[in-house]
Amino acid sequence: MTLTLYYHPLSNFCQKALIALYESKVDFTPAFIDLGNEDDRAKLGAVWPMVKFPVLKDEASGETVPEATIIIEYLNDRHPAAVPLIPADRDAARRVRLMDRFFDLHVNQHMFGVVSDRLKPDKRKDPAGVEEAKAKLAETYALADKELANREWAAGDFSMADCAAAPTLYYANRIVPFGEHKNLAAYFDRLMKRPSFARVFEEAAAYRHLFPAE
Repeated sequence: MTLTLYYHPLSNFCQKALIALYESKVDFTPAFIDLGNEDDRAKLGAVWPMVKFPVLKDEASGETVPEATIIIEYLNDRHPAAVPLIPADRDAARRVRLMDRFFDLHVNQHMFGVVSDRLKPDKRKDPAGVEEAKAKLAETYALADKELANREWAAGDFSMADCAAAPTLYYANRIVPFGEHKNLAAYFDRLMKRPSFARVFEEAAAYRHLFPAE
């Protein structure tokens, strides 16, 4: 087994990479990283100086592959699944990458804005910024709901975009519920039932209490 994934089960970006690995049925060695532990930080830093996860290390090729999207691209090229997570067709692949970026940069950005504020001491909290982030999150829901009106998955067949969507939407829904966005809610329900995400969700159960409550 030549692949090692440095990760934490609670991280949505790590979950994104895990979903891809499970979908592709690629064997790998999980390397748990607790960023609050100096030894773990040193271990991760020795592999990727930015000290951020997930990171995939391929001992066979000598490649170090950081960032969830790039990990999935790497798996797609080097360890193709029965149904690749990025289509061979260039137009279809571009749609997948667009939706991948949509969930990572828009939904995740506003979700994380709220979560990070919850971790700040009271004197540094930004109530106005939190309300703005929640409003922006609701706007992304409206766009996603429209896009998903006639789709089972985010961009055609199950893809990298859905790997990105599943964990981010789980956390986002805990901050701003989907509410009237029925297409988005139905899509998320399908994601929850996907075996790869169900496995990732179960593996994170022991750490879910660490998610900062209101």
